Order: sequence, then C-alpha cells, then structure tokens
Amino acid sequence: MNQNELKKRVGIAATDYIQNGMIVGLGTGSTVYYFVEELGKRVQNGLSIIGVTTSLATKQQAEQLGIPLKSLDDVNSIDLVVDGADEIDPQLNGIKGGGGALLFEKLVATQSKEVIWIVDESKMVDCLGAFPLPVEVVQYGHTHLLRYFEEKGYHPVLRMRDEKVFVTDDGNFIIDLHLKRIDDAVQLQKELNDLVGVVEHGLFLNQTRRVLVGKQNTVEVIEHV
Repeated sequence: MNQNELKKRVGIAATDYIQNGMIVGLGTGSTVYYFVEELGKRVQNGLSIIGVTTSLATKQQAEQLGIPLKSLDDVNSIDLVVDGADEIDPQLNGIKGGGGALLFEKLVATQSKEVIWIVDESKMVDCLGAFPLPVEVVQYGHTHLLRYFEEKGYHPVLRMRDEKVFVTDDGNFIIDLHLKRIDDAVQLQKELNDLVGVVEHGLFLNQTRRVLVGKQNTVEVIEHV
C-alpha cells in the first residue's frame, strides 16, 4: 500500500468520529483531502453537519461537495476538528504548516472541543525538527526576522512557490527554520511568540489527545489521557 492509499484509509476512518449535528473543523493538507471527500459523500447521504474550514483550498473542496459551511466568527465553538500534521512526537506534540495554513489551523483548533490529527506512519517521529518549522511573519520588516534567525543558527529560508515568494491566505510570508532537531519545544515556542512581526508558528503543543495513524494493515489510534 503506497502513501496515498494510507492517507486515504486514515482519512476515511476519521469520518467515523463525526456525528449528526456537529460543527466540524476541516483541516488542510493531502491526508485531510480524503477526509473531506468522504465527509462530502456522507453529507450527500443525509449526514447533517456544519463545516468550518482552515484554508481557501479546503473551503473550495467542501463547497464543491455540498458541505454547509460557516466562518469561525459565526460559530460559538467547534465540536471537533480533524487536521493533518507534518511531524508528531511520542507526546503528541506536532509541527504543522507545510501547506501554509498554520494560522487558520491554530485558530480553529483553539476554538475546538476536540482535535484529531490524521497522518500516515511516516509522520510519527522520536523528536520534532527534521521537518522545517514554519514561522508566519508579516511582510513588512521580514528581512530583519530572517537576519535574527540566521544569527541564532536556525537556518531560515523564505518560502517560495513557482519562483515567487509564497503568500499565505491572510497575506503573510513564511520563513521555514531548518533546525534538524528541537530539544526544547516549549522554550522555542516562547521565543517565537515574543518576536515582533511573527504572526504564528507551526509548533502545535498540547493541542491533541488523539491521533489516527494509517499503517499498512490497519489504522492505529493513539490516545493520551
């Protein structure tokens, strides 16, 4: 079974957690794509939910499938959000933002009663940091943040796409930090939170208690109580 098949398996499995009447956060990414596809089929077969999306790409997909949507500002809370992750450690802390939607993903997650991450087994790691850590920054003055990260030895790279600087859905740039290993994620989170010009970062600490992992023969459910 190839990686896309694993993603599809775990995406479909996640829809079993969705119940009638829920307000559901719809994450972003290649694994969540399959979750949204299956959710759309269930809506067409009578499942009644409201979706809250985390990116323009997911919004477009959900609209095409006929999933009713509301803005985060138009709901009091979200029952459950299903999202992907780029790395997850044994404590279920993660790095997210490879797709560039980290700000909206974190906004939706913080307003959700429950967060489920869905990944294939390649995303489970012993220590965070091999995947570059995204840091979303305002455009104005971003070169000073690049210089700061360079001086700190974080090996920053301004994200590009199609030979142009990548711009997030909310109009910001992303600086990817090539750290290789993050030994103290809590301290790094504090450092990034304190930097003027940083809008958000891809460290998602203590956000979820349940992860669904697509493996060759099964979908493993990892839970922290």
